[in-house]
Amino acid sequence: MDHNRFDYSPIIKRKPLKWPNGARVAVWIIPNIEHYEFEVPSTAIYPTNLVPDVLDYAWRDYSVRVGVWRLMDLLDKYGMRGTVALNSAVCSQYPVIIEEGKKRNWEFMGHAITNSKLLTGLSEEEERKIIRETVQTITKSVGKAPEGWLGPALAETLNTPDVLAEEGIRYLCDWCNDDQPYPMKVRQGKLISVPYTLELNDIPFFLANKGTAEGYMQAIKDQFDVLYEEGKVHGRVMAIALHPFIINVPYRQKYFEKALSYIARQKDVWITTGGEIAQWYYDHYYAAA
Repeated sequence: MDHNRFDYSPIIKRKPLKWPNGARVAVWIIPNIEHYEFEVPSTAIYPTNLVPDVLDYAWRDYSVRVGVWRLMDLLDKYGMRGTVALNSAVCSQYPVIIEEGKKRNWEFMGHAITNSKLLTGLSEEEERKIIRETVQTITKSVGKAPEGWLGPALAETLNTPDVLAEEGIRYLCDWCNDDQPYPMKVRQGKLISVPYTLELNDIPFFLANKGTAEGYMQAIKDQFDVLYEEGKVHGRVMAIALHPFIINVPYRQKYFEKALSYIARQKDVWITTGGEIAQWYYDHYYAAA
């Protein structure tokens, strides 16, 4: 290991992980609800190298105007809750999203201020300022401090886990290297990693890998089936990472609903949130990890 953030822990050597009520898999759904600055290039369906990039900005803007509402209706239908990776600028730019999420008892975790500036390359002081402002803004808007963190583009500095723990964050999702939570090493306090996903993240699936809507449905079902089988003796986490300007366009929504319906029909599944996964791990496994 060429870093000191966690120890190597092969899953076959761990104490079996058991979820509440004998669940085999803890499934959590992460809508990324983001704000993008108009004159800063970002995620693109058709890169133009123009400033302002109206084409790609408008494409992303579909998320907060239409996509998120379609997603809320869908999760409502199946009794599922989202754990929102929230740019704190959303709180002032699109406050109705916060209001509707709170009505549904959705969870909100920190995702920096906007998606137009990454943490990479910042000094510790600069990074702490962004993290602190993010936490304070979300706390004021939601009425509860965020417990989790997902960096924009999963980007960090060498100090990020330390600063997060010192600012009250309890779980981090940037490290997509496991199917179970695990403890991270920080200067002060406690921090764990909760499994996030690149494989079932709609941005790389559709933009980088050129996947189809039907293919995404099948990937979710196949991922679930394998984790469900393994979870008979050793509980697993399954994350589904979403951006409503991608997954909630109508033709993709159709197939995404089929995937959720499939999961909802299975027994011994814990449909939960990142914070609930983290709390269960802290309560039952952290001390012995």
